[in-house]
Amino acid sequence: MLKPFRLIVPVATAILLVGCATTDPYSGQTQRSTAATGAGVGAAVGAAAGALSGSGSTSRRDRALIGAAVGAAAGAGIGAYMDRQEQQLRHSMQGTGIDVDRRGDDIVLHMPSGVTFGFDSSELTPSARNALNDVSSVLNQYTDTRVNIAGHTDSTGDAGYNQRLSERRAESVGNYLAQSGVARNRLYMTGYGESRPVASNATEQGRAQNRRVEITLSPIEEQFPQQM
Repeated sequence: MLKPFRLIVPVATAILLVGCATTDPYSGQTQRSTAATGAGVGAAVGAAAGALSGSGSTSRRDRALIGAAVGAAAGAGIGAYMDRQEQQLRHSMQGTGIDVDRRGDDIVLHMPSGVTFGFDSSELTPSARNALNDVSSVLNQYTDTRVNIAGHTDSTGDAGYNQRLSERRAESVGNYLAQSGVARNRLYMTGYGESRPVASNATEQGRAQNRRVEITLSPIEEQFPQQM
């Protein structure tokens, strides 16, 4: 049972080594393309599936290598797709106050309330609308991503009120993206109220960080095998 898995590590490692470090032209930071990481993970999964599948005349080793190649192509496809989308968003969000964060194959846009909404309001500011115009432009180019919009508040005031405010803010962002041409079946709006702080609510600085909307872009993975 251990033999098939001896093939997985060298195949995945070889594919990972192909990926090269690049410099982000907008931030100046050195980054490794997640397409290489996706290829390595895909290779490992594909090799395992290939090694354990079938019997016939094809050797277990050959089945593992074929599976690794197919898995690597799928993984690299998702990673490269998200890499391109990330680069365009980083360029578009420069100077807006909205941060772009990469988490594996997901891209997260951090939108602080100081940029997006007035105090105790769910009405988007003009600067937020301008930024979301740029976001929607990118989203309309990359249609194979799911758009999860989460509203958050600090712990000041009534928890029930904060929950409803977070929902209204998430819906405001989602509705504006829909009005800008993003398909509604890609949009998922959720309010979390004060339940998911990222900083202490004991200080104003911490409360300001907790008042936010986050847009998480995730690949719709079932779309990618059709594109290979």
